[in-house]
Amino acid sequence: MDTVELLRMAVTAIRTNKTRSVLTTLGIIIGVAAVILLVSIGTGLQRFVTKEFEALGSNVLLVSPGRVNFGGGPPQNVEAKFDFADVTRIGELGYPITKAAGMISKGATVKYRAKSYYGNVAGVSEDYLDFGNVKIAEGIFFSKNAVERRQSIAVIGNKIYTELFGEGRVALGKSIDIAGEEVKIVGVLEKKGGGIGGGAQDENSYVFLPVTTASKITGIKKPAAFMVRTETPEGTALAARKIEQYFDRKGLTEDDHTILEPKELLETINSFLGVVTGALSGIAAISLLVGGIGIANIMLVSVTERTREIGLRKAVGATRRDILLQFLLEAVVLSILGGGIGVAIGGGGAMLLKQFIETAVTPGAVALAFGVSAGVGIVAGLAPAVRASRLDPITALRYE
Repeated sequence: MDTVELLRMAVTAIRTNKTRSVLTTLGIIIGVAAVILLVSIGTGLQRFVTKEFEALGSNVLLVSPGRVNFGGGPPQNVEAKFDFADVTRIGELGYPITKAAGMISKGATVKYRAKSYYGNVAGVSEDYLDFGNVKIAEGIFFSKNAVERRQSIAVIGNKIYTELFGEGRVALGKSIDIAGEEVKIVGVLEKKGGGIGGGAQDENSYVFLPVTTASKITGIKKPAAFMVRTETPEGTALAARKIEQYFDRKGLTEDDHTILEPKELLETINSFLGVVTGALSGIAAISLLVGGIGIANIMLVSVTERTREIGLRKAVGATRRDILLQFLLEAVVLSILGGGIGVAIGGGGAMLLKQFIETAVTPGAVALAFGVSAGVGIVAGLAPAVRASRLDPITALRYE
């Protein structure tokens, strides 16, 4: 018999037992869908992080208080031992440093009339747009004069704009309340996508104030961190040495600050996300193993149920190869069917999640999950198929 005829017979056998076939493929469906979904989340987050750091630029250094421990554990000495005057002096150290900008940040409830939203208040300098990978959608950003005069003005993120005013409403010129202080809105930022969980982790949920104004409202006097821009990407190493030398002169130790290059931080974050994605995908892939065991069990039962059929087919001329291929094809078709449904469910789930977080279904992930499901079918169906092909036709015909 040719392979096409054997495939037709395998499909007919699967359609004859629809309920059993669906239950048999359930493990494969769940496993493939889970793998696709988890890999898409991990890949999406990696792409989002990479995009954000690329937009920030490769000629920017981030200086954070305390020692950031990439190997695990909380940061040490997180109380900043430098102030905004230090940030200004570092920005004036000369080549290759072109400018430095510090910021403070604190969670706060922002109110407009009867509406309120809990977001983040960030105090920044007039140079923030050069560092922060944000753009103005309406209005303006505040000037150096506004910072020096401690003006009560604000630029709000798109999420806060939507929550307090609603789409299409005018926000410019309106006043919002932050910790009892009224500030006037002079600008609205463009919407940014890909925030994790839609919360206050990105600029959409920030209110930006002149750093002097934010310091007065929040009571925070020292920067949470500051960024340093260099003339070229190659100048970051020299800039880092100059910053270290400046802190040495102030008597600060390595535990008092951390200088991070975006490339170094990006590699660390992507490495961490890759390990997490791989671990979660490995756990999800256990469902594929369970599905394979289920297929093997059902195929063994099928061989027993169809013993007389096997004997009859052998009696009229079917070879061991024909019987082997028939049962093997049934197992493979079940696995591929389950894999296809799993890919559809996983891809659909990733598309739904994309409304909330960054996801990306890659051809490689689909091919891997689909290939594994087909491989599971071959492995799971091999033993039952071999058993069926070895049945003695006379004994099989006598089977009750």
